[in-house]
Amino acid sequence: MPGKNVPFPPMEAELVQELPTGDWQYEPKWDGFRGILENDGEELALWSRNERPLLRYFPELEPLGKLLPPHSALDGEIVISKKGKLDFDSMQLRLHPAESRIRKLSAEIPAQFIVFDVLLWKGEKLHELPLAKRRKELERKAKRFQLSPYTRDAAQAERWLDRIETAGLDGVVAKRLDSPYRPGSREAVAKVKKYKTADCVIVGFRYSEKAEGRISTLLLGLYDKDGELDFVGHCSGLTAGLRKQIEEALPKLRAPGFVSDKRIPGGQSRWTQGRELDWHPVRPELVCEVRYDKLERNRFRHGTRFLRFRPDTLFLTGSDAVNLTGSDPVREVRQKCDGAAGA
Repeated sequence: MPGKNVPFPPMEAELVQELPTGDWQYEPKWDGFRGILENDGEELALWSRNERPLLRYFPELEPLGKLLPPHSALDGEIVISKKGKLDFDSMQLRLHPAESRIRKLSAEIPAQFIVFDVLLWKGEKLHELPLAKRRKELERKAKRFQLSPYTRDAAQAERWLDRIETAGLDGVVAKRLDSPYRPGSREAVAKVKKYKTADCVIVGFRYSEKAEGRISTLLLGLYDKDGELDFVGHCSGLTAGLRKQIEEALPKLRAPGFVSDKRIPGGQSRWTQGRELDWHPVRPELVCEVRYDKLERNRFRHGTRFLRFRPDTLFLTGSDAVNLTGSDPVREVRQKCDGAAGA
């Protein structure tokens, strides 16, 4: 686990509809894995938001240890860029149990660590400073790292938001300039996306009626305020690659008794023509992010679109990735979003 002086867990962001204005700093929302890079005085570590060690899956980042002094820690994002665009699928391929597979992928499609905050530096608790001062310290002390671009111009941030898809970004993040680093809090950080998303627990699945053994639909759940897991909707239209992954993972998790009885996934609806659909409940261990248009009475009004598995909870495998050399995601994002580092 992270050292006792490292503020943890990382700051989070509250999803809002519009970018706030005033005393805020705006940054791209990188589409990768959040990571706290720490040198505790003995060895380098890279921690996920759930305290999982990540350096094993990204061994090409180990040389960063030469740039980070003892008793120092940085907050940032692990990303992979392919063909000038961030590629989250390639990130997921890394979460593999075989070291040989990880080494192969790290050579073919190397990841990079984009830094956006400094927490500790040679034992000095910089996380206690307001963001405006932390950013200056970051640029002065960690200038040999790849630093995330930023702006304090709301109009510039809006232009970024209009161009996020071309760069593979996940949105724009706004941070209060007068706030210290607040571990685990959403009070001082907001994020804006071009669409609504939700992190849902996969509570079950349905097999296709047309192809034996093929999973056609994921059943989704959300926890209510009392901690009960409610069925809230479904996700279909799965790609071939995704279907292969879930057909390997979900049948092994089959188990009943985890979903509340408020709404039963197999029940009748206006779409089932009076039929009850067979479904297979699973242990609520896997989380995915889906895109949706409307949420009513704690259920999705329509079907959702699968975006990705949440990296801290699922280990996936996949096909070999293509070669990539010379990628600079910070430069590519600046070019595509026309966002020079801010004032």
